[in-house]
Amino acid sequence: MAGQVFRKSRLLPDRVLAERSVVVTVAKGGIMLPETTQGKVLQATIVVVGSGMKEKSEEIQPVSVKVGDKVLLLEYGGTKAVLDDKDYFLFRDGDILRKYVN
Repeated sequence: MAGQVFRKSRLLPDRVLAERSVVVTVAKGGIMLPETTQGKVLQATIVVVGSGMKEKSEEIQPVSVKVGDKVLLLEYGGTKAVLDDKDYFLFRDGDILRKYVN
């Protein structure tokens, strides 16, 4: 749904839209974890990507990730966007720390 809505608009060339993974609220033993013990989730799935940045030589440098990739993000940063009661975050391509490979 979010991908369809955001595809109608245009992301800036070097930006990606990511949906953070769900926070685990129950430990393996079934104990509920309070919010204060839960850290910020740094893992996310890419929903939409920009077209890429133009270099000085006028060639387009493509974004390093594609839709559906699982990535590791910075703890702080990104711009929050809420759509249909879901939180999404806009990041620069350079703010992605790692791309997970299957």
